[in-house]
Amino acid sequence: MSRYWLLKSEPGVFSIDDLQAAPNQTTSWEGVRNYQARNFLRDGMQVGDRAFFYHSNATPPGIVGVVEIVRAGYPDHTAFDPASRYYDPKSDPAHPTWFMVDVRLVQKFPRIISLDELKRTPGLENMLVIRRGMRLSVQPVTETEWQIVLGLVGSADRPV
Repeated sequence: MSRYWLLKSEPGVFSIDDLQAAPNQTTSWEGVRNYQARNFLRDGMQVGDRAFFYHSNATPPGIVGVVEIVRAGYPDHTAFDPASRYYDPKSDPAHPTWFMVDVRLVQKFPRIISLDELKRTPGLENMLVIRRGMRLSVQPVTETEWQIVLGLVGSADRPV
């Protein structure tokens, strides 16, 4: 059974347009350095799961599209590379601390579903992204929340 997620990225670092321009519209989702988010990447996400692509630290912040998990969690090699902004000198390749997944673009929404719109939408009151203090870059989304958000954009979760 597929699960649903929300993945946050700052558009100045990596945007949905960057994913759309990537070879095969696929990339690794690396650089997550929070243990709870890491556990979702390592233990929770499976091939075929879907995730909302969320632009954080943007004006406005919000959901901009849908991606599919095309490779389940594996060690994040950027943690071992001193030249990477995600380098972690304590990370050991023999016992990796950090993990990543690969994602493929499914759909870029025709408009952003802003955080304010999410907050005003009935049925999304418990969605983690709108709760105060919930800053995780990887979050689970319930099937009900998934369907409500797709309804906001009028999406049938169609491929791009």
